[in-house]
Amino acid sequence: MADLRNYQTRMSPAGVQAGAVIDEGLRAYMLKVYNLMALGLAITGVAAYGTFALAVSNPAFAQLIFVSPLKWVIMLAPLALVFFMSFRIHTMSVSAAQTTFWIYAALMGLSLSSIFLVFTGQSIVQTFFVTAAAFGALSLYGYTTKKDLSGFGTFLIMGLFGLIIASIVNIFLASSALGFAISVIGVLVFAGLTAYDTQKIKEMYYEADDVAVAGRKAIMGALTLYLDFINLFMFLLQFLGNKNE
Repeated sequence: MADLRNYQTRMSPAGVQAGAVIDEGLRAYMLKVYNLMALGLAITGVAAYGTFALAVSNPAFAQLIFVSPLKWVIMLAPLALVFFMSFRIHTMSVSAAQTTFWIYAALMGLSLSSIFLVFTGQSIVQTFFVTAAAFGALSLYGYTTKKDLSGFGTFLIMGLFGLIIASIVNIFLASSALGFAISVIGVLVFAGLTAYDTQKIKEMYYEADDVAVAGRKAIMGALTLYLDFINLFMFLLQFLGNKNE
């Protein structure tokens, strides 16, 4: 990923954010990022609901993906693929990177299909729209603000690592109080990351990039915002979701 950001040594972040007029190239680049992200979310949603519907109609399939050891493969496969993309994106063709992103989104859908077993469909839909509204406002702020969020981003990334460690610890403790605290912190961290990542992705744009480099940047930008959205949604669901009885 470092190769995609070497433009930062040639451009002043303050200069990028101080520009009053955003050129057509930047708008087209950001539109591509958001379109790729939206399509990724759509693939995830279809895969999640389709998997759940198939599991409801086929008990053997439900046993396979929700109970058998295969469930761990389904849970960990998206993590493995996102690391693969992060480390290999600079050597992949745009079409290969985009296909990998679609596969990742589908695997994430398989992994998230179990939320339909826990929460009601209505609360899932409601939480999705709340997340979309919050994400849109936060991303718009990150896109339009002239304030440099890089220092804020460092704090958020530290918070993210703390969140991961706390989540792992709570697997063994199963503490409801710690779980609540993790959900609160998770919402705050990913709300902040949405604004920070949007600004960072905007600053990744460099008008002299060739088609391949620009395409890879857009895909990684879409993946970053996709992850922010999914995590924000999952943490909000802990608050807003109504559980099945």
